[in-house]
Amino acid sequence: MSEVSSELSAPLSRRQKRQQAVAAARRIAWRFPIARAAAGVIVVIALGIVARVLLVHDPDGGRPVASVEISNAKPANSVAGAVSGGDLATITADPESTPVPDASPAADEPAGAGLASINPDLVETTAVGPIPKISASGETPFATYSRPLDDAAADTGKPRIAIIVSGLGINQDGTLNAITKLPDAVTLAFAPYGKTLVRTVAAARDGGHEIFLEVPLEPFDYPDNDPGPDTLLTGQAPRDNLNKLFHVMSRFEGYAGLINNMGARFTSSGADFGPMMEELGSRGLGYVDDGSSNRSLAPQLADANRVPFGKVDQTLDANPSRGAILTQLKKLMDTARSNGSAIGIISALPVSIDTIAEWASSPDAEGVELVPASALMKEAS
Repeated sequence: MSEVSSELSAPLSRRQKRQQAVAAARRIAWRFPIARAAAGVIVVIALGIVARVLLVHDPDGGRPVASVEISNAKPANSVAGAVSGGDLATITADPESTPVPDASPAADEPAGAGLASINPDLVETTAVGPIPKISASGETPFATYSRPLDDAAADTGKPRIAIIVSGLGINQDGTLNAITKLPDAVTLAFAPYGKTLVRTVAAARDGGHEIFLEVPLEPFDYPDNDPGPDTLLTGQAPRDNLNKLFHVMSRFEGYAGLINNMGARFTSSGADFGPMMEELGSRGLGYVDDGSSNRSLAPQLADANRVPFGKVDQTLDANPSRGAILTQLKKLMDTARSNGSAIGIISALPVSIDTIAEWASSPDAEGVELVPASALMKEAS
């Protein structure tokens, strides 16, 4: 007995102390109702979910949605209205997920304001898609798809001004806004990169607007300044550049000609620019030089290849503000008064579109006649 008492009174070793601490912790954990607490948490979460479903009407399940008002009133242009999908369109963060109704007019449906419908005789089917050509009877895309002058406009004797809006087709809402707001005599130039080009071009033509296609050409600081895919480049084989040209030309139909997007280096090289201009001549298309480079060989090459040609006299929104644009419009009108006509170019920025629309309906524009760009282009003799 004395041996047992002395053993109990002996100090515990460190190992024994740890074993006793672990045993005590297990007894405490066993007494705590962990299972019941966990079950209670699960019940609370389930009740919260059920309450949200029953009490909160959220068909999108919390997914972010932005509502963008395209127009407060139905556009006067029926095709533009069809493309926009109504007065109010709900657009998700992914623009490609927005469905766009097929608003392309039928082949035999006449375009607005005297524009000719798409003529299948002016289309060549290629591996990259349809591209313009001269018909067997000699009819050209330039003559067919140019917007004819109204008789009243042809007889006024006023100085003539053409305005080209560039960069359309990439932003669908901005393009439809321009089509709806601008006078139908304004020429619209579409970039070849939009996802709904066929439909927006159809809307523009239905609204009476003459159409040009923008072709990306190499600038001096390429590729730091890149006009986009399929840019025609100096130093490449002519066939490679023509393949790029055909791909750009196949993006939509019904345009009277092409206008450059950048291209100061390309348009200054006769060896590279010449084959392109020769192709335009053989296909009956016009060409507008945007006037950004004084080294461009476009006038000489257009004349040599019998390409209807025009050159922009004034960029209207180098400073994209209302006051600056109005100042440039006054300069354009002065040029028209001095030379009989003048061509201006402006981007598709909202401030630019709104300012042009406002100016065209103001007394300031009464001293000149607004005409499509083709009316001021020199046709080859």
